[in-house]
Amino acid sequence: MKFKIELKKFETIRELPNAWSPNNYMELLDSMEFGDTATIPSTDLKEMCMLSLTDFEPPEAAEIVLGYLFKDILSKSQIANLSHEMLHEKMWEEYADLSLHEQFFNVGQLLFQAFNGKFPQPEALRFKVEIEAAKKENMSVFKSDFEASLIRLLVAGMPKNTLLNRLFSDQLEGQAFPDAKDIIWQYSRESLSDTSITIEVISSVYWFHDLKFIVPFEAELTATL
Repeated sequence: MKFKIELKKFETIRELPNAWSPNNYMELLDSMEFGDTATIPSTDLKEMCMLSLTDFEPPEAAEIVLGYLFKDILSKSQIANLSHEMLHEKMWEEYADLSLHEQFFNVGQLLFQAFNGKFPQPEALRFKVEIEAAKKENMSVFKSDFEASLIRLLVAGMPKNTLLNRLFSDQLEGQAFPDAKDIIWQYSRESLSDTSITIEVISSVYWFHDLKFIVPFEAELTATL
């Protein structure tokens, strides 16, 4: 199943779309015992939340935000340990559980902005690719395991020593790719025809920085995927 892939856009972003809602900021303020938030204009909630976080020492602030997002996922001791590690480590790249990376990015983004750089600066990638199938029936690969098919095609144009190849060679070459949905944080189909699709993707710099240098290329997927 042959495809042509062309990179249409590649940019670094430091905040994910719709990562934090006004309601999230209100709930965070409540967890810091801010008081009445009902009268705060929604446009001021983010700034008020960041100001309130700076009333705490950086590790304490990190523990508050981590506790808010991960209270049902991580233990209190894990959150306490991570609150110190986040001062120096990029947990959105380094934490063992990939399913938490996107949320770790959002924690890091808020803390970096609130504390003016005392935490590592999160960076993600937003890129757009156009994929053209040699045959109409090849497009079936995007009807199931969308993220897995997309990653397999992208990796085909990246260097052999790219991180995805080094860490996920078995999944890339096998039938199942369970980690794919956590490597691709967000995606949207911007156009679709019988033989082509244009996709905008948001993911970590950690996985896809090598895409920056690719030129249009051809790739194949096996029909069993």
